[in-house]
Amino acid sequence: MVAPDGGFVGPVKRSITIAGHQTSISLEPLFWQALEQEAVRRALPLSALVAQIDALRIVERDPPNLASALRTWLLVQWCDKDASGSH
Repeated sequence: MVAPDGGFVGPVKRSITIAGHQTSISLEPLFWQALEQEAVRRALPLSALVAQIDALRIVERDPPNLASALRTWLLVQWCDKDASGSH
């Protein structure tokens, strides 16, 4: 077992525009990188991908905060890729 490349790094806060308003999100750099890769893969701006995930989050009965929703969504994407062998 080894630590991630670059070690363990705490959250980094970034501002992003969702639905016309600025919001700050704190995520670890690995999650920002994964979100950026998913945005490129889907041919979307990062803010558009985050807005789509935010919209999915809002329909939940007891929605988590946006950062938690982003991490969860990314983990599901990773697990789906792993299950399909496209990792």
